[in-house]
Amino acid sequence: MAIDNEQLTIDNEGAVDDAAALSEQGDDGFLLDIRNLVVKFHTDDGVVHAVNGLDLSLKPGETLGLVGETGAGKTTSALAIMGLIDCPPGRLHSGEIIYKDRDLMKIKEDEYLHIRGREISMIFQDPMTALNPIMTVVDQISEVIENHQKVSAKEAEARAIEMLNIVRIPAERAKEYPHQFSGGMRQRVVIAIALACNPSLLIADEPTTALDVTIQAQVLRMMKDLRSKFNTSMIMITHDFGIVAETCDHVAIMYAGEIVESGTLKDIFKSAAHPYTIGLFNAIPNLEKDIEFLYQIEGLMPDPMDLPDGCPFSPRCAYAEEMCHTQKPEKLALPGEGHMVKCHIHAGQLATKEIGGREAAI
Repeated sequence: MAIDNEQLTIDNEGAVDDAAALSEQGDDGFLLDIRNLVVKFHTDDGVVHAVNGLDLSLKPGETLGLVGETGAGKTTSALAIMGLIDCPPGRLHSGEIIYKDRDLMKIKEDEYLHIRGREISMIFQDPMTALNPIMTVVDQISEVIENHQKVSAKEAEARAIEMLNIVRIPAERAKEYPHQFSGGMRQRVVIAIALACNPSLLIADEPTTALDVTIQAQVLRMMKDLRSKFNTSMIMITHDFGIVAETCDHVAIMYAGEIVESGTLKDIFKSAAHPYTIGLFNAIPNLEKDIEFLYQIEGLMPDPMDLPDGCPFSPRCAYAEEMCHTQKPEKLALPGEGHMVKCHIHAGQLATKEIGGREAAI
């Protein structure tokens, strides 16, 4: 999706009332605060280092865009928040996932069952595999409501039909099965399930990947409206900077299981600092230039079973020096509201002092 400059205007439509926000946040002002999260998968072939020291935070009412290539660890991070990492082979080795002043890594599964679906919900990437093919859509939504709210089956069904109306699916189709819906409508059903109990945090894992551009725009617009209506915080996992520009307040760029750059939407779109972030922007189609081939970042994401010793991006970075291959860069604060980057260049430790600008017009 090409990015229109008008999309960079950050509106206050989804902002929450201060008093309401205080009830949803922890003592530090964050609804969710992930600190140094490490997730590994122990397989017969070796250890997969999926998430490596992840730091991420989200305030009430905000939307965070989590961007990166396939294999960066975005979905694994989301599943860790949801408490859905299969063990074995997966294991949360260290770190903290603080949600409303509670460390989710320390609570029991019974407590997680009360949180998952009611306070934290997830929209999975493929709606066809997320839905039960032998249950009607209204029954699937009702099941969530009955599990988390003290209501009768009849009340749960009425609430489920109301949710279908909210996501613009006619009530007369409530008794139909997932295979009877189009891809866009199935995605709306999944969104209805995720929002059925009015969660404080919604994780959307590439919710529009399988949809055509027209349906994609409708789903995104609906998600923005619902976010405003329910005061829901959201983590939007995506490859698409156009979606980020349209829906997010903050952006985190993920590579090889860690955040290499993060900041406000304006910081990332106007003052991108990491070579990887700049490379992603350069790969965006430029509507003002007639070019034969799109820019691409040379090389591939490193094997998570054999990560580089130094900066994980160093094998693909045009600015890399010996230090980049042997020493991991530390977090560095840049001008802006919480703008952070991990790169030796910005620490003044390399011969290169400035990274070339973006080529793509945004």
